[in-house]
Amino acid sequence: MQFGVFTVGDVTPDPTTGRSPTEAERIRGTVAIARKAEEVGLDVFATGEHHNPPFVPSSPTTLLGYIAAQTERIILSTSTTLITTNDPVKIAEDFSVLQHLSGGRTDVMLGRGNTGPVYPWFGQDIRQAIPLTVEHYGLLRRLWREESVDWEGELRTPLQGFTLAPRPLDGIPPFVWHGSIRTPEIAELAAYYGDGFFANHIFWPPSHTRTMVELYRRRFEHYGHGRPEQAVVGLGGQVFMRRNSQDAVREFRPYFDNAPVYGHGPSLEEFTAQTPLTVGSPGEVVEKTLGFREYAGDYQRQLFLIDHAGLPLKTVLEQLDLLGEEVVPVLRKEFAAGRPADVPAAPTHQSLLGARNAERAAAAAPEPTDE
Repeated sequence: MQFGVFTVGDVTPDPTTGRSPTEAERIRGTVAIARKAEEVGLDVFATGEHHNPPFVPSSPTTLLGYIAAQTERIILSTSTTLITTNDPVKIAEDFSVLQHLSGGRTDVMLGRGNTGPVYPWFGQDIRQAIPLTVEHYGLLRRLWREESVDWEGELRTPLQGFTLAPRPLDGIPPFVWHGSIRTPEIAELAAYYGDGFFANHIFWPPSHTRTMVELYRRRFEHYGHGRPEQAVVGLGGQVFMRRNSQDAVREFRPYFDNAPVYGHGPSLEEFTAQTPLTVGSPGEVVEKTLGFREYAGDYQRQLFLIDHAGLPLKTVLEQLDLLGEEVVPVLRKEFAAGRPADVPAAPTHQSLLGARNAERAAAAAPEPTDE
């Protein structure tokens, strides 16, 4: 099972000091977080994509390419690449380049985005969000898999004889996760293609996440990709830790109360009771995270949000130390216990390449004879 962190890249004033980092400080801080995540033994670093204040990650592959040059092992992903407002040709190019730069340490999470004004900024209509998702992704898959693409759709100009350059590393496209909080059509799309489904359930109760994941698993089986338990699932979550849970609650409360995403709403106590947000000791984070399996089944990727709402970089790096030293080692052991042998691991470039090569070798093997 993979464990990692994701960022939404918000530039938010620290409510305890009133100071906001500059955009440059926030971007450099994000690089420091990714490097620290690798240092403490996490598997994945992921960044969102946003094109409006107070967020800075408008060019995720630029950021991830820079991080790739400063890391050696960690998988670099997006926690949203906007399949609706980005052109699929550009997505295909950018992630192929990132694959080559990172040595295959690349996958992608596609999403629609939930900021309405972004659509007209990129020449699109938010009322076409689902049709754009379906059409753009169908084209993206072909661009990564076919040498020459002739294509015509309804929401984009046609292509004639288009060849992607560079081609995907080793001829293996990046593994695709489809991320959604609330849209069943996205779970259906992931199931149809046999891709991964990422339920970023930081705002919703477990009952909602259970419904979305169960839908994806059922439809994964329906389309012939395997049993429901073999579908590839990822979950989001958010944590804030101190060794003493009362210290964690006291320190995090002003950040929660003023967060640009969920501040000024339910109390911290109400939110932690109703959603996966965990504020407390490392042991409490372990206990609540292990509970995700009760409603999501055995899954493949767990990403935590740890740098939201104006938290100082020093504090975020301390969170990573706690994750790497006290939380993830326990989660690895406990999630592995009782995990059925036929539940797949999260796909990586190397595992996909190995599976492709094994298929080719099997196809080339001579037929057995009776002699």
